[in-house]
Amino acid sequence: MMSNKPMPLATPISAPFWNGLKEGRVQLQQCNSCQQWTFYPRRHCSHCLSHDLSWKEVSGAGTLYTFTVARIPTLPEFAGAEPQILAVVELEQGVRMNTTLVGLAPDDIRVGMAVKPVRARVSEDGTVLLRYTSADVDLVERDEVPKAPPAPAADAGPARTRIDVKDIDALKALVSDQFSDWSNQILVDQALIDDFARLSGDDYWIHTDPERARKEGPFGGTIAHGALVQVLMSRMQVPLSFEVTGFTNMVNYGSERLRFPSPVPAGSLLHSRVRVKSVEVLPRGTQMIMEFNIHVVGQDRPAVINDLVILYM
Repeated sequence: MMSNKPMPLATPISAPFWNGLKEGRVQLQQCNSCQQWTFYPRRHCSHCLSHDLSWKEVSGAGTLYTFTVARIPTLPEFAGAEPQILAVVELEQGVRMNTTLVGLAPDDIRVGMAVKPVRARVSEDGTVLLRYTSADVDLVERDEVPKAPPAPAADAGPARTRIDVKDIDALKALVSDQFSDWSNQILVDQALIDDFARLSGDDYWIHTDPERARKEGPFGGTIAHGALVQVLMSRMQVPLSFEVTGFTNMVNYGSERLRFPSPVPAGSLLHSRVRVKSVEVLPRGTQMIMEFNIHVVGQDRPAVINDLVILYM
């Protein structure tokens, strides 16, 4: 499972910290000369500059030094249903650590509150990041590996109003600037992007080479093909309030307009919504244009705008 969220790169100096998290431990460096604690990991004591440091397991408990609620994601890759709560925690050993608060509503957070560590598994390879929450919250570990929620049952959602295709006034009454509720969510991970690259023959590195995309690409990692995101619309069950009946054939006639306004980073969750844009009676049948907007969950700007033309005959 690949995601474009920036991940720590373990170095020979910092590897004991990250490996400890994988094994369930919080470790800090302590100076054997002055007994002071050091964080972030480095070669020398941040107090006396001695190079005689040892890694020691600590509880990770501390107090909240400061925090901010990032209601607009600091990067597109951090978009989600909940705002980011960025924080600095002061551990019992006196060092301060940048982190993210989880399991808390913004109104419940207070500077100086007691906090405890939460091990967050963020990828299938076992990478763990250190989050924090209130000492009163019953949370020790959590799984943050991107996963799509299960699709709803076919008969889920509100009851649909049946409209005969010959009832043109009723069809035209569906035209609106208001969008439907959101569909189910679809996960676009690197494996799916790679499958589409093999199928389509579009294996350009911005889609298929995560390492090069991180170093050279403008998006911090790989992104999904626009055509892939468009095709995934078929897997999104938009809760429409109506059902057209009485036709002999229904044809996907193409797109009146198709745009890809924003990228979809690998590891994103997608959902969509729709509105009826126009209804017109033509010699070949009744034409309905439906504007589908596909978004990365948590982002206001669509990833795909598709004015789909449906022809009822």
